[in-house]
Amino acid sequence: MPKSRVGSIKDMEPEIKPSANSQRLLNRELSWLDFNERVLALAEDSTRPLLERAKFLAIFSTNLDEFFQVRVSGLREQMQAGIRTRSADGMDPLAQLQAIRLRVNELVSRHSRVFTGEIVDALSREQILFPEWETLDEQDRAELEALFRIRIYPVLTPLAVDPAHPFPFISNLSLNLAVTVHDPASGEQQFARIKIPSNLPRFIGLKDGHRFIPIEELISRNLAELFFGMQISGCQAFRVTRDADFELEDEAADLIEAIETVLVQRKRSGDVVRLEVGADMPADVLDMLCRELEFSLHEVNIVDGPLDLSGLSTIYKLDRPELKDEPWTPITPAALLRAEGTPDIFRTLRSRDILVHHPYESFAGSVEAFVEQAARDPKVLAIKQTLYRAGGPESTIVNALVRAADAGKQVVALVELKARFDEQTNVDRARDLEEAGVHVVYGLVGLKTHTKVLLIVREEPDGLRRYCHIGTGNYNAVTAGLYEDIGLLTADPEIGEDLTDLFNHLTGYARGKTYRKLLVAPNSLRGGMIERIRSQGSLGASGYIMMKMNSLVDPEIIDELYAAATAGAKIDLIIRGICCLRPGVPGLSEGIHVRSIVGRFLEHSRIYRFGADPTSAEYLIGSADMMPRNLDRRVEAITPITDPRLCARLEEMLTVELDDDTLAWSLGPDGDWSKVPTTRGVDTHATLGQRTRQRSLTS
Repeated sequence: MPKSRVGSIKDMEPEIKPSANSQRLLNRELSWLDFNERVLALAEDSTRPLLERAKFLAIFSTNLDEFFQVRVSGLREQMQAGIRTRSADGMDPLAQLQAIRLRVNELVSRHSRVFTGEIVDALSREQILFPEWETLDEQDRAELEALFRIRIYPVLTPLAVDPAHPFPFISNLSLNLAVTVHDPASGEQQFARIKIPSNLPRFIGLKDGHRFIPIEELISRNLAELFFGMQISGCQAFRVTRDADFELEDEAADLIEAIETVLVQRKRSGDVVRLEVGADMPADVLDMLCRELEFSLHEVNIVDGPLDLSGLSTIYKLDRPELKDEPWTPITPAALLRAEGTPDIFRTLRSRDILVHHPYESFAGSVEAFVEQAARDPKVLAIKQTLYRAGGPESTIVNALVRAADAGKQVVALVELKARFDEQTNVDRARDLEEAGVHVVYGLVGLKTHTKVLLIVREEPDGLRRYCHIGTGNYNAVTAGLYEDIGLLTADPEIGEDLTDLFNHLTGYARGKTYRKLLVAPNSLRGGMIERIRSQGSLGASGYIMMKMNSLVDPEIIDELYAAATAGAKIDLIIRGICCLRPGVPGLSEGIHVRSIVGRFLEHSRIYRFGADPTSAEYLIGSADMMPRNLDRRVEAITPITDPRLCARLEEMLTVELDDDTLAWSLGPDGDWSKVPTTRGVDTHATLGQRTRQRSLTS
């Protein structure tokens, strides 16, 4: 891998100290960076398979891109608008941006160091090489130069910058080359920019399939082809991130048209929120970039290594199974299997509820099979479903809904067009569904529909019966293989009535009702959670609360947890991502313990348990985290789990995660996360996989 040269601009970073957090709450943005640090730690873990480590480097990069596009852009907008309102933890926007900058610089340095100092060498020992250009022989160089002329040169466009050629627009997340050329005829020094098209591979492979060159290296070695007759004085990579969090007018007459306008804006506009440059970037070129991009010099991210390591995801796809985790083959729940023929899921649900746990249990053999059976069953009259991240044109569920509409069934799909970074995919699927005759709706004005619910209405001898699915994850086969999620399949009449009312509320003008079993945001979820927290707090030392979620941010919920802990209740929190609650503070949260599980599967399920006795405790699952947006600005649904068998399954999952000492991290009262020491070797993902396999053999 080409080595970067440390330049003088490295010394330009200011000494900025972040504001101290309050004793009550941790800062949301810094807590998210803590989560991404835990992802980075997976890449730093030398015991993990090598290509898995490379994959986590790519995930870290992609995560950080989204953080800047959405969260950092929001803070910068507040600064530009003169807003000095403090966040719940007491930090104003400037203090947060300063703290973020220091933290990001530290993490990016570690990220680059892991790649250049560890991963590259380890991959080379496995004959996956990133050779220096100088080490290539003539035949290798000829191969790459031919590839450049045939595949790359025709799509490159060098853009000069001079009085006749204004500085070009630098698109979001684009990798670029800043090229300085000398004109021997005039003696002048000129600047040009080359955008590396995103449809070209980040790393160019040689024909042998195990050697790779960064694309910017290949282009820089062939600049004479692009600047004929000029002398190349310098060539450095840079990358720009822009604000991608555009506001959508809910009053827009055509929501799809409004979404497509936002997508164009995301590509072609948006203020610059991050400028990444290599450590070899000359100070004068950096000054010019900052001036033209209207970006502060002290905010530049200086990367001592290759930019944009999200491209390592392509290296991960190499056919080297010995360098990856052993593949997990999801298992179809025994209750959904039949010795002969196609299983009848409706018949099974008439006798009992089924809990499915992905990715350990098959999404195709459960949720997709459920929708497919409904689509072909002549007794099914209606299918109603929410789609938050609908997936590609190959989506089994979307295709089943199309077939159901073709068969004359009443099919309703509530497609959330505002699912960030999946808007175009959802627009495409919405059009596919509409063309097939599906009734497509886009939810409620001012609210994002995040709930994952499915309702099937079937004609049976004793009348209409409703069959339901309520889940924590999206109806998306790809994420179902990567994310840990839970879903309930049930024919419970009250849940069926609740979903009927909810869909009527979402598709028509019906007012939100008082639901029989479900807790629905923004109507009853916040109040329902507070009531349950207070109930456990009122029991003092006999009270117990366990919550598993992605993020805990809402100040009111946090204060209620503090109050319950102060009253004596014990509280265990399993939070994969952001946690603004500060545990273990004397007189405030001594009875609260917080841990995070980060590993090969993305922990995504939300499970809430209230009660000390697991045999009588109340268990709930659903789509909502404890964040203001989930409680107040989204449509969410959480359902109770009442079948003792299924409650025992949930308790088993939670117990394993509390026992984990391999993937687990613990949050201290100082706001720092620390790795839980490994003593017994309990790995949540391996353990739950083993137990799923054992269950399938004994059922």
